[in-house]
Amino acid sequence: MACATIALNFLAGQLEIHDAEVMDIDEEDFRNGILSAKLYGYLRVPDQGTLMQQVKSSSPETEPEKYQQEAIAKYVVEEMDKDTIYILGPGSTTNAIGAILGLPKTLLGVDILYGKKILARDVNENQILESVRGKNCKIIVTPIGGQGYIFGRGNQQISPSVIETVGIENVIVIATKDKLKGLSQNRLLVDTGDSSVDELLRGYLKVVTGYREMTVMRVD
Repeated sequence: MACATIALNFLAGQLEIHDAEVMDIDEEDFRNGILSAKLYGYLRVPDQGTLMQQVKSSSPETEPEKYQQEAIAKYVVEEMDKDTIYILGPGSTTNAIGAILGLPKTLLGVDILYGKKILARDVNENQILESVRGKNCKIIVTPIGGQGYIFGRGNQQISPSVIETVGIENVIVIATKDKLKGLSQNRLLVDTGDSSVDELLRGYLKVVTGYREMTVMRVD
């Protein structure tokens, strides 16, 4: 819908054009276990305000940020049920959960935990569905820094079918306070590719921001 609006406005000559950054994961840093964004150049893009995707950013490698991630991870691990399967999305905040458990969490992949052990690493949609059907399950995700997407960007393995199978009520969003402060428009976003699932996710949800600390965020 947003793409169509931008295209129509552009063709009608109602938009200005400006230079925008082209960012992606720095592969060399990633091979060393560091998640960071790298600037590859600039492209000319329409200026459509909030309809344009914001630049992604990695979580800052600071002691306060790491402390917040560890506090979130400690709380999540304490609350884990031994009979529930957990789908862990990508990101340094979810990676902290693996670190607390002493498990080799994939930084950019989706992993499955059961009984606080790795059941499967770097799984795809079909592998997730095979693992969770008919079982108690929860999805743990963290928004993309700077953008706020919790589904549909970087974790497409957690598809609309997976979300519907697990249940909207079993989605857990975790994020440090600093990451939430850095989000554009102070909101979370979803773009699963299925408008009905997106609609179910929209509204307000609790975000775990620390040890037994939560805040409420709007989801668009």
